[in-house]
Amino acid sequence: MPTIIDGSGSATFQTPLPLAQGGNGNTTGNVVSSQVADAFNATGSAPLFACRAWVNFNGTGTVAIRASGNVSSITDNGTGDYTVNFATAMPDANYSFQGNGFSSKTFNENDTSSIRTTLALRISVREASNNVFVDVAQVSVSIFR
Repeated sequence: MPTIIDGSGSATFQTPLPLAQGGNGNTTGNVVSSQVADAFNATGSAPLFACRAWVNFNGTGTVAIRASGNVSSITDNGTGDYTVNFATAMPDANYSFQGNGFSSKTFNENDTSSIRTTLALRISVREASNNVFVDVAQVSVSIFR
């Protein structure tokens, strides 16, 4: 994981990273933002923003995370109503998220209790045809900030 030193575009990597490998195959020292952009094949001068958290989970029966990054757990609040709990807090609650529930479902920030904090995001999955909360087998959420 990179640790940004300041706004100069330089970052220090704490662990080996296969972006701009040195002679021994490990990256050490400073890597500038242009090297990171090149590694992601990004063009243009717009800044790059990484996904801060993501999760893919089973939303039926006993809720279970299949795979995730910076998500510690999922809370099942009831039918089609879940809370994504972050392992490391967001810098503030002004993050963006996107998600989907399998098939013809709609996916929203839960508007019944609207929880969006630095530690968690409450979401709902509903049937598109009648707006009824539903559990689904495949739920994916990505959080950007």
